[in-house]
Amino acid sequence: MLDKIALILTIIGGINWGLIGIFQFDAVAWLFGGTASVFSRIIYTLVALGAIWCISLLFRPEPREVH
Repeated sequence: MLDKIALILTIIGGINWGLIGIFQFDAVAWLFGGTASVFSRIIYTLVALGAIWCISLLFRPEPREVH
């Protein structure tokens, strides 16, 4: 479950970075009152923690298929 939450947060962050890069539009800041607002900073922090958690997915062994 934690893997899915981390992945969702990372996807949100990736979409937001895409919006910033293409349109110079920060959706998180727009939704939560600017980049310096407490709510925006919480979202940015959660996205960063999710991305850090997703690093662990790279080093986990592949699940084996049971026949």
